[in-house]
Amino acid sequence: MFRLFSTALLALAFALPAAAAPEAKQLFGAVKNGSVQRAAPLGSYAKGCAAGSVALPETGKTWQAMRLSRNRNWGHPTTIDFIEKLSAKAAKLPGWNGLYIGDISQPRGGPMLSGHRSHQIGLDIDIWMLPANNLRLSHRDREKISSVSLRRAKGAYTNDKFTRQHMEIMKAAAKDKRTARIFVFPGAKVAMCNAEKGNRKWLRKIRPWYGHHYHFHVRLACPKGARGCKDQNPPPAGDGCADAQKWVNDILNPPKAKPRDPKAPKPKARRELVLADLPQQCSNVLQSR
Repeated sequence: MFRLFSTALLALAFALPAAAAPEAKQLFGAVKNGSVQRAAPLGSYAKGCAAGSVALPETGKTWQAMRLSRNRNWGHPTTIDFIEKLSAKAAKLPGWNGLYIGDISQPRGGPMLSGHRSHQIGLDIDIWMLPANNLRLSHRDREKISSVSLRRAKGAYTNDKFTRQHMEIMKAAAKDKRTARIFVFPGAKVAMCNAEKGNRKWLRKIRPWYGHHYHFHVRLACPKGARGCKDQNPPPAGDGCADAQKWVNDILNPPKAKPRDPKAPKPKARRELVLADLPQQCSNVLQSR
């Protein structure tokens, strides 16, 4: 029976010391299709893999997958359903016909060849800030076109491209019970805190984070019954607006860095993950047809 990676090769990957073992991103980055298994996120968002992932269709009624050459439009069926429903809501807003979808996961999840440390279990979604008013983009167009940045003053504020529609899309995403967190630059969170005059519960899921001004990042919770999936701890109680304001204050007035102890050892470079770092089921995911 055909196997993508031989049992002997995978056994060797586990047996070798981390310094000599092949990097997990090379193993998972080489796979072009999802595994023929029951859909299951395995491990955590930044240390795991995904069985039975399905591809988001390149073009739908209310979305387009971008940067198709990366082959990162794969996710858990729950993720695909989430995108379909959120994009349909976005399509009802003025100036939007749907959503442009960036990276989800590789066909079998795992560490990526470039970019993200997360997006490993098929439950993370990058959604472009660029209004999706043209859903007939060619493959070539989707490699060339870029999203739009919404930040000003290094992320302390939004710029004039930030609209009420951006807020309403993130609000709809946050109100979905499947959503665990949404990462966006601090100025956007503060802007939404200031604009919301009604129920503020959804703001708790909006979390300030570095970057995330060309896209916002939706992280779904582990689906019910997904025993091998490890959820992130829930966000702190409250709407999180004071925390976001602190991020903004630190951007505008950076705290003074503590002087480095010249006798302190140099920080070690982060080691790339190897297969043995991931859940054991991930070797089966690689071997599956």
